[in-house]
Amino acid sequence: MLNALEVFTTVVVGVMVGVEFSVLFVINPILNALPEDSGQLGHAHGGRMLGAVMPFWYVGSLVLVAVWAVAGRQHHGTGLVVTAGALLILSVVMSLLLLVPINNRNKTWTPENRPEDWKEQLDRWLRFHYVRVAVIIAAFTLLVTALV
Repeated sequence: MLNALEVFTTVVVGVMVGVEFSVLFVINPILNALPEDSGQLGHAHGGRMLGAVMPFWYVGSLVLVAVWAVAGRQHHGTGLVVTAGALLILSVVMSLLLLVPINNRNKTWTPENRPEDWKEQLDRWLRFHYVRVAVIIAAFTLLVTALV
């Protein structure tokens, strides 16, 4: 049963990392290459769409890692799992304090009501997202290492 939990948790976190990685290196460059209004509307739609699901994914991943750490506390790699959990906590805190406030503004913007500094705000979100992706990649790497 523990093996199934370990594999399931690793897959859930890995897919989350893949989604966030693709937002960073695929979706954002595509949206940024669109004409101004289209790109901004795409960012707003993406913010609404992913903003609805990612909180559950981040918290769910954290819960799964916590259960793994407790259930496998006598097994090899528990320190790695606990460290991965700490990194996921950091990613949630970063999200709540740095990324979500910008996303909550962004998802309501239209070409008619967006602030003059909307591009700077999206650039700030992107810089924070780079760090968050690095953090969750590190967490995922630790989980994979603990798994093997």
